[in-house]
Amino acid sequence: MTPNWFAAIMGTGIVATSGVALHSDFPGLYTSATGFWLLASVGLVIATVLFLRGGPSEHAGDPTMVHFYGAPAMALLTVGAGTIELGPQFLGNHVAVWVGGLLWLAGTAAGLFTAVWIPFRMITGAQSAQAGAMPSWLMPVVPPMVSAATGSLLIQHIPAGQLRLGVLATCYGMFGLSLVLGFLTIAMVYSRLVHRGLPSVDVAPTVWIMLGMIGQSITAAVLLGNNSALVFRGQQAPIAAGLHILGIGYGLVMSGFAVFVFALAVSITVHNVRRGMSFTPAWWSFTFPTGTCVTGSAALAFATDSGLLQIIAGALYVLLILAWVVVASRSLMQVVGQTLAPKVPGFQMRTGTATPALERNAGTDVHAVSV
Repeated sequence: MTPNWFAAIMGTGIVATSGVALHSDFPGLYTSATGFWLLASVGLVIATVLFLRGGPSEHAGDPTMVHFYGAPAMALLTVGAGTIELGPQFLGNHVAVWVGGLLWLAGTAAGLFTAVWIPFRMITGAQSAQAGAMPSWLMPVVPPMVSAATGSLLIQHIPAGQLRLGVLATCYGMFGLSLVLGFLTIAMVYSRLVHRGLPSVDVAPTVWIMLGMIGQSITAAVLLGNNSALVFRGQQAPIAAGLHILGIGYGLVMSGFAVFVFALAVSITVHNVRRGMSFTPAWWSFTFPTGTCVTGSAALAFATDSGLLQIIAGALYVLLILAWVVVASRSLMQVVGQTLAPKVPGFQMRTGTATPALERNAGTDVHAVSV
């Protein structure tokens, strides 16, 4: 199993956490969010077993697939956040927080590792930059931002003192790490898109990953600013007030950039659909980034008491549900089709992130690879 399939867990889990972030009493919303969290939790267990059984390092040498090693970390973090918010009804508050906390620790450790290891491999690998910057390059650097956003949920459950302060400081540190690396990468990707375009019609969905970086950063900035009041009290209260204002200001400013990237991603997607864009696991890029826009706009709406932002968050959530239904149904069809399809000697099929192409080796065997 390739690591990019963990994006399906991310996309399913974000539907659950986004539903909670809306703070809405809409009938059935909490129940449906719980269902998506349960589905993501089961999917995470299955995907992890399959991934470990096949060998975690199996695709580490693939210069395209290696970037998606950030997906397992984000899947752990997303399910962990859902466990903290939705798990108490099944596990009790204490157990749910511990399970969510352990998933957060595991996802954070994996995310920090990929944030350093994959750029190092790219820098030291002779083949790493031949194709130019791609949106998928963001996958290994976004996990620390997800850790920062989801870590804010843990702060209120940690006893007051140095540990709570340490978690908040760590979250802000990961916010900075991912923010700088993320926007450096976005700049390279944007330059490549403007000067060279995309290498394939079927990688167009990955453009949405840039939106995910922005939406997650807004979510993290606002939530960390809100929860800083739990750490800085008394004479230090002005620090919390400053961080709260910083979070809101950052969110409002970056919302303009988010609108631009959203419009650009929609336009590129429509353009490539007309050119015959076929289904690949990259379609899951439509879900998680949209979900981060829901959580970001909902957090801003809650912090500023903005009715307009509440409407925007609700509209984006509807779009997220529609995207999930389409992508999940197409994924199920592909999995069933590959399971029932007869095995053809001489061909080795692998699900990648772009259009499969035929590559002839030095011998006579022909293998399907992703480019």
